[in-house]
Amino acid sequence: MLGKGIGIDLGTTSVIIYVTGKGIVLNEPSVVALYTGYEKVVAIGSSASEMVGKNPDSITVIKPMNDGVISDLSITDKMLRYYIQKICGNSIFKPRVVVCMPSTITSLERRTILDAVTAAGAGSACLIEEPLAGAIGAGLDISKPYGTLVVDIGGGTTDVAVITMGSIAISHSVKFAGNKFDQAIIKFVRNKKGIIIGERTAEEIKKKIGCAVPRPVEIAINAKGKDYLSGMPKSFEITSDEVYKALRYPLRKICDGIREVLEDTPPELAADIASQGVLVTGGGALLYGMADMIKKRTGVETVIADDPINCVARGTGIALQDSSILENNGYNFTSRDEIIGLYDEQW
Repeated sequence: MLGKGIGIDLGTTSVIIYVTGKGIVLNEPSVVALYTGYEKVVAIGSSASEMVGKNPDSITVIKPMNDGVISDLSITDKMLRYYIQKICGNSIFKPRVVVCMPSTITSLERRTILDAVTAAGAGSACLIEEPLAGAIGAGLDISKPYGTLVVDIGGGTTDVAVITMGSIAISHSVKFAGNKFDQAIIKFVRNKKGIIIGERTAEEIKKKIGCAVPRPVEIAINAKGKDYLSGMPKSFEITSDEVYKALRYPLRKICDGIREVLEDTPPELAADIASQGVLVTGGGALLYGMADMIKKRTGVETVIADDPINCVARGTGIALQDSSILENNGYNFTSRDEIIGLYDEQW
């Protein structure tokens, strides 16, 4: 078939792209920098992410994805157009694109994603749920009548789904994931230490000493922010136990979402899950002790997928090569002319 096959994990914090025959070719932050009051782009991706919290008034830094869905259609179009052009170059054939989405988004949100992708240069586009793509990318055989529970912890949402016979039987999405972890750390440091820190500092703390269960040996790092009262720059020390305390609430909400799905799961599928366990994908899976925490809260064995960050994007690539995966879920490739979008007048 003419044109490249492209799989896109269009996440709240990052865009990961898979190209058929090449694998993962791009992993960039979902950030766009524009000149304030104008539509001219200054930077996209990593270079724009470096400006977060440091940009002057003349430049506005925007994150066009919010909780797994598009919050700014025109900016998302610019970002996707840039990435698709970067991958396809001057090819005269438009690519076929499979895009990931949270499992519980509305029909309007689905249509908005298709609008954005086809407007950005895709010849045709199709959607697939993130937990389903994550399971495929992790190497699970989802075609059999056997229940598997997949938890995809991204930047904006955590998607929990029971998968059987190539489709999602039960799903639930909670708006607690990586970004809420960062916000919880920011709030904790402000309230307990009287210091204001930014998103990038919070993320660095999370990656270095964050944990879902207390570490056997407490560790600490030094970080920098500004004093809440004086406004002066200030260094401070934060420990892994303190970060654990900060993260307990969002982690509990994620576990509540998992338990909700398990409670609604039919007995036969629940028996399969009890035997096979829980599979965790997404960047949030890398938080220290995540599998142990889920096992403790649910009583079900839990494993972290290999390379959890890229599982979803890799799954979209596999779906591109096996049309039955998409057909079983009722998804077909749709061209720009076939989409009756609500935002057509903007293009």
